[in-house]
Amino acid sequence: MGGREQKKINVKPNPRYEKAGMKSYASLLKKYDFAPTTEGPYQKVDEVPKNFRNLFKPKSKKSTKPVLWKVHDDGQKGEVKAEDQMNDSLYLCPVEIGTPPQVCNLDFDTGSSDLWLWSTELNSTTQAAGKSSGHNIYNPKSSSTWKKISGSSWRIRYGDGSSASGIVGTDNVTLGGLCIENQAIELASKLSPQFTKGAGDGLLGLAFGIINTVKPKAVKTPVESMIDQDDIEEGEELFTCYLGSWRDSDEADHGESFYTFGYIDQDVVKRCGTEVHYVPIDPSMGFWQFNSESATVNGQTIDRPGNTAIADTGTTLALVDDALCNAIYGAIPGAKFDSQQQG
Repeated sequence: MGGREQKKINVKPNPRYEKAGMKSYASLLKKYDFAPTTEGPYQKVDEVPKNFRNLFKPKSKKSTKPVLWKVHDDGQKGEVKAEDQMNDSLYLCPVEIGTPPQVCNLDFDTGSSDLWLWSTELNSTTQAAGKSSGHNIYNPKSSSTWKKISGSSWRIRYGDGSSASGIVGTDNVTLGGLCIENQAIELASKLSPQFTKGAGDGLLGLAFGIINTVKPKAVKTPVESMIDQDDIEEGEELFTCYLGSWRDSDEADHGESFYTFGYIDQDVVKRCGTEVHYVPIDPSMGFWQFNSESATVNGQTIDRPGNTAIADTGTTLALVDDALCNAIYGAIPGAKFDSQQQG
């Protein structure tokens, strides 16, 4: 059983992060595979499959597959490339891995469930590029508690076409004062070039384990391991995410951001002046998905029957339906639709 001293995990703003709303939007279009509903650079169009032999099978119909395209200023359509999408994280969290501990700055992502790292399994060229851009690279040979899981591998492919893959093992992982012993970690042996541009040293998935990519058998997420090892007490099986803003630096919390595991920071609750509200979660798709059937804008309630929402810390955007979006901007004097920004 790991230690029980619980502490906040302070979130570090990524100093190299460059805000780009359209790139973040394009990333989410690919990640969740939805179609834009307004005029703008990104549109879904029907594409005829390249394998035309299928078109001549008996009783077959010419099928089309909606594909996301970027419409350029000259009206020409082209595929959405990696450089059109956000491949960096605004927030990073320091995590200690191994014995003695190696610190990696990870993207905590509630929209995925793999814990993977830059590692010395990567080829020398990729490692050199990573080091020159400031990445910390985990070395399993430097940890006395590392154990390889024979026969296991992992591979993740992201919406921007980038991918990461490699080997699997276990090591001690310390989160907020809690040491998770023999936690499964995934070491990258192959990474797409896009990852070199980002500042993170890997990703820590906080979604449900059913979407973990390890084969032939999925591994437990850090939160699942915490619960199994009794690091998180019964009745406290939760984690919290509090993301402040530099705009709030003059407020009581000074704009701080942090995660907690196994407890709720009551000082934050008091400052908010309200009680914590809980909603049932539908984990069937692996995400933190819940009903969101109404919204209030400037005192006006907007009904959204049958609507569900997903809490995803992997993006800085809030995606809403057209009616709610129009209500939000309708409450802002001078706001108008900009087709180039698709909103």
